[in-house]
Amino acid sequence: MIRVGIGGWTYAPWRGVFFPPKLTHARELEFASRALTSIEVNGTYYRTQKPETFRKWADETPDDFVFTVKAPRYATAKRKLAEAGESIERFVASGLAELGAKLGPINWQFPPTKKFDVEDVAAFLALLPPEVGGMRLRHALEVRHPSFRAPEFIAIAREAGAAIVFADSDEYPRIDEATADFTYVRLMRSREEVETGYASDEIAAWAAKARAWEGVDKSGKATRRNVFVYFISGAKVRAPAAAQAMIAALG
Repeated sequence: MIRVGIGGWTYAPWRGVFFPPKLTHARELEFASRALTSIEVNGTYYRTQKPETFRKWADETPDDFVFTVKAPRYATAKRKLAEAGESIERFVASGLAELGAKLGPINWQFPPTKKFDVEDVAAFLALLPPEVGGMRLRHALEVRHPSFRAPEFIAIAREAGAAIVFADSDEYPRIDEATADFTYVRLMRSREEVETGYASDEIAAWAAKARAWEGVDKSGKATRRNVFVYFISGAKVRAPAAAQAMIAALG
C-alpha cells in the first residue's frame, strides 16, 4: 500500500552510485524497477510519448511495479486552465492505458506563477477524465503558489476526489489534507553529504508518517489509502539511496 521511488531513471551521476558501472542504459529501468517500488515518469511533462513506449515500460518492469505519470506542461501552464480540455484529451489518449495495472496517479503540476482561482481550478478539475480504456484514473494536483492554501481549494479537490500533492519543500506550500483515497508525496530535501540523502532518523520519521497516511485519517477513522512517496529534487544523486532506505524502514 506504500510505494516509494524516485523521479525518472535516466541520470548520469547515478551510474556507479545506484546503477552498476557497466549496466547498459537500456537496462536502467529494469534495474531501478527491481530496487524500488515505483517511479514518477517526468519525460511526459516535456513531450508526448507513444503507446509503444508505455507498453515497453510496462514490459520491462515487475508485475507489482507502479508508475505515476507527470502530466504535460502544455496542459497545466495555460493562462486559463479551463481551456486545457484538448491538451488533456491528447495526453490521456497518448498511450496511458498501455501501462495497465501499473498505471498509478497522474501528477498535474502547476507552475509557481499559477495563482488559485476557484472557478478556473474547478473548471479544470471537471475536465479530468475518470477513466481511460476502462481503467480508473487517479489525479493529483501539485500546486506551487501560496494562494492555494485556501479552504476553497481543499473543498473542490475533495469534491473531485483529486489528491493534493504534499511537497516537503521550503519553496512550495505544504498542504497535508486527505482529499482522495490515496496520498501523493514528494520529498525534496535530500542532502549530498548524507549517504542516504536524509538522515536515518528523518527516514524513520517519514516512514511513520507514510504509515499514518495509509492507515488513519485526521478524524481517527481507519483507512487503507495507497501512499506514493518520491524522493525528488534536492541532491538528486542521493534520491535512490533515500528511497531504498525508506523501503527498508517500512519493512
